[in-house]
Amino acid sequence: MNTFGKKLTLTTFGESHGKALGCILDGVPAGLKIDEAYIQSELDRRKPGKSKLETGRKEDDKFEILSGTFEGLSTGTPIAMVIFNTNQKSKDYDNVKDLFRPGHADFTYFHKYGLRDYRGGGRSSARETAARVAGGAIAKLMLKELGIEIQSGLCEVDGIKGSVQDFAHAKTSKLYALDPSVEAAQEAAILDAKSNHDSVGGVVLTTATGVPIGLGEPLYYKLDAILAEAMMGINAAKAVEIGDGVASTHLKGSENNDEIRANGFSSNHSGGMLGGISNGDTIIVKTHFKPTPSIFQDQETVTTSNEEVNCHLKGRHDPCVAIRGAVVCEAMMALTLADMTLLNMGKKMSHLTKIYKEN
Repeated sequence: MNTFGKKLTLTTFGESHGKALGCILDGVPAGLKIDEAYIQSELDRRKPGKSKLETGRKEDDKFEILSGTFEGLSTGTPIAMVIFNTNQKSKDYDNVKDLFRPGHADFTYFHKYGLRDYRGGGRSSARETAARVAGGAIAKLMLKELGIEIQSGLCEVDGIKGSVQDFAHAKTSKLYALDPSVEAAQEAAILDAKSNHDSVGGVVLTTATGVPIGLGEPLYYKLDAILAEAMMGINAAKAVEIGDGVASTHLKGSENNDEIRANGFSSNHSGGMLGGISNGDTIIVKTHFKPTPSIFQDQETVTTSNEEVNCHLKGRHDPCVAIRGAVVCEAMMALTLADMTLLNMGKKMSHLTKIYKEN
């Protein structure tokens, strides 16, 4: 499947070394102001080659809207956007066209389809996430109208954990670090791995504030379940935690329950969701990214004819994919919440009468 969502759907297309990639975002209500400068700023946050902590592939990631807007407003019809690839070096992959890169989707794509685009991973490349960020930027514009704000940052790199959640600092940090006190150590770990032709993993914290009570569709389209699906669908994501996540399994019920008072909850172990429905508190999601599988060390593998060989990669790759993954996490959070707001509109007769009888 290449489509995400129910009422607000995002379909992406394109490959890492193809001519272009892009998306079709369907379900955006008519009359939304489409701020193209904002969409571009979101793509700029994700684009490669901004620092030595990222891949050397430099793409401007300039987008173009093909449909669905008129005079700066959404028309209610599908919004199509395209981003042309301009800096491919496909020859870097000639030596791996007949073998499977360890840690990559080459093996599974080949056995599923009987062929694969070996140039940068084709459709399985994280380059595809540029289209998600473009679609997520429009979802963010929708949510902004409702007073919902989404933020993210790295809370852990290579096992180096931060204890501070400073989202303002993360916006100015090269690695979107949330804790300034461990940022230097986290950066050093990334550069050390890079110098040793290796890579490291990281954890992204994503939050949403201003979320109304009631988002989520039990039983089989719960908000927490779909957020987990959204984050796990990002390249290199290996685990997702909602609220306290794994830590909650070490607590007693008396410690884990968020007591309720007249002015709200006294704590937020639940991560802003109860029974798969938003409870009005801050949505908290942690996404764990594995080390980038593209490393410049010889590794054992097999060819498409099952011959054992050594794999030696070329090309340009991120030493820590979690850095740019933070921007993608925001996009997927936005798409999920925007979809859920649309799904929730018809859950009460009062909602329908307000639309159809009071206007």
